[in-house]
Amino acid sequence: MAARTGQCLCGKVAFSAKLPGAAYGVCHCKMCQRWTGSALFAITVPEEDITFTGKHEIRRFQSSGWAERAWCGTCGAGLWYRVTEAGPHYGGYEIPIGLFDDAGGLEIQHEIFVDCKPDSFGLVGDHPRLNQAETLQRLGLTED
Repeated sequence: MAARTGQCLCGKVAFSAKLPGAAYGVCHCKMCQRWTGSALFAITVPEEDITFTGKHEIRRFQSSGWAERAWCGTCGAGLWYRVTEAGPHYGGYEIPIGLFDDAGGLEIQHEIFVDCKPDSFGLVGDHPRLNQAETLQRLGLTED
């Protein structure tokens, strides 16, 4: 599996990631909308398959009872969403695909929180679309 590289807007935080495949997801929850200004298009990278440089620039925010978001302290670019609560999704990084130097060949796998997405958003393709209740159930979480 070849590594892909990426960085934030100013380049002070960079990474190298071994992607487990080409599939990514889109989250339409209100937190992701406020964080990204639209929806979070991200690919899951296991903790052991990603390395960061410029770690001193990384800022973190515990955005819910189970997850954190991180960004570059200089340019503000969103770096990851990460589950911090023990469970099946703990530890992996959800890396926005726009950070990759080359995001070519990636394919949408699913959308979550579709009942929260604005009606002006429309993504094409035949892939699963989960509402909030279905998403939380899949993650083994409850609303907080």
